[in-house]
Amino acid sequence: MRALCWHGKKDIRCDNVPDPRIEHPRDAIVKVTTCAICGSDLHLFDGFVPGMMHGDILGHEFMGEVVEVGAENKRLKVGDRVVVPFTICCGECQQCRRGNWSVCERTNRNKDIADKLFGHSTAGLFGYTHLTGGYAGGHAEYVRVPYADVAPVKVPDGLSDEQVLFLGDIFPTGWQAAAQCDIEPEDTVAVWGAGPVGQFAMRAALMLGAKQVVAIDCVPERLSMAQAGGAVPVDFEEESVLERLSELTQGRGPEKCIDAVGLEAHVGARHFDSVYDRAKQALMLESDRPHVLREMMYACRPAGVLSVPGVYGGLVDKIPFGAMMNKGLTLRTGQTHVNRWTDDLLKMIQEGKIDPSFVITHTVDLEDGPAMFETFRDKEDGCVKVVMKP
Repeated sequence: MRALCWHGKKDIRCDNVPDPRIEHPRDAIVKVTTCAICGSDLHLFDGFVPGMMHGDILGHEFMGEVVEVGAENKRLKVGDRVVVPFTICCGECQQCRRGNWSVCERTNRNKDIADKLFGHSTAGLFGYTHLTGGYAGGHAEYVRVPYADVAPVKVPDGLSDEQVLFLGDIFPTGWQAAAQCDIEPEDTVAVWGAGPVGQFAMRAALMLGAKQVVAIDCVPERLSMAQAGGAVPVDFEEESVLERLSELTQGRGPEKCIDAVGLEAHVGARHFDSVYDRAKQALMLESDRPHVLREMMYACRPAGVLSVPGVYGGLVDKIPFGAMMNKGLTLRTGQTHVNRWTDDLLKMIQEGKIDPSFVITHTVDLEDGPAMFETFRDKEDGCVKVVMKP
């Protein structure tokens, strides 16, 4: 079969690789009909997340048709259309029973390695380094889905791939980011990053009752999309974020702040700390660029909430923790507990309350995927979200 494989920093290729096979009775094999490039995939493309090996199959946003089912999988049958969450969950450990799906205690095949890096391992993830199990991803014609009787979301008739694909990651990720904020009716919610996750976080915040949502980015197409969804756009290359947020909140600051950027915060000459981070990163003295984290801690109103769906991979520097502690801020983070949200979000799609396909700007064949990694990363050609068709 064809699959997009990692061969090093900025080296993604469409290779011919062996077809997956059933390895455990709870497995399923899914023929991928639609998949997508996620912002988290760019961290692998740019070489900022360790644990990749030559030939690893990428991709954790995918869906398709079940073509084979293991003997012990009683939930799925051949022919089912499913969206597969990016987190692999056993459904039986203590964390799964509590609904903390992204920290399943059993599915990371390389738990010992992850324990050394993080203290305790997270769940196994599709297509995302050997620190999270080294599972083959869904940028492929077929994919093996372990524990397929737990996480996959069955797709009802009448819904297109484009409407439901993002239930596997970015829609629930944006929703969880907003839900973690405990939004109240008078709240201003500031969202750093108007990429796909940021777009869903903004719409989720408004659906959850925020009075005002602010989109902070520098890409015109992203800011335009955010404004169309009801957010107030702020271009950080044209104006001071702190001053604009103060103006929009009568000097109080936003009650809730969301970091939808993560470890690759934009590097520009306007902010000294961004230049500092890039220099330390180049010298391998720092792994992540935390400009957004710093800015949120300064901008947020005292007693506010910081929600971080943006992915961080290692060490950050010069964090103003004194500001966070003395202002009494609450920090909530984590990979998304996808299945905590999918039932409600699927119902919203069915009822026409939201059509997640709004975020798609580019649709290409799988063979064209490698070139689109760079287009997506550099925000060229108005690119906000790339969908691929194997």
